[in-house]
Amino acid sequence: MKKIYVVSMLAIASLTLAYCSSAKKAAAAAVPKSTYAANLTTIINTSCVPCHIPAKGGNKMSFDNYANVKTNIDEIIRRIELNPTDRGFMPFKKTEKLPADVIAAFKQWKTDGMLEN
Repeated sequence: MKKIYVVSMLAIASLTLAYCSSAKKAAAAAVPKSTYAANLTTIINTSCVPCHIPAKGGNKMSFDNYANVKTNIDEIIRRIELNPTDRGFMPFKKTEKLPADVIAAFKQWKTDGMLEN
């Protein structure tokens, strides 16, 4: 009798753990990852023009394509997180930082693996 009880408890525990694991996987899979096309192009097109789209003279990098943004994401994030009084602050000649949700979009895209589409 004791043997049946132990086996039953192990079976219940296994089913419970299996269900929890698959529920967590399903919840994680339900959150869409951010992509360059869906989450960044509009931000870049409104916040980085006219200096970076198209690139204007000097050493300004063009951010009108996925490859350039992906290559420079660390520098982009670093510069948009600076204070307006700091050297290198972007967007240039602005007196306020980009909204927190815009900065978060760049960070999330990097965290999600810098997907294109």
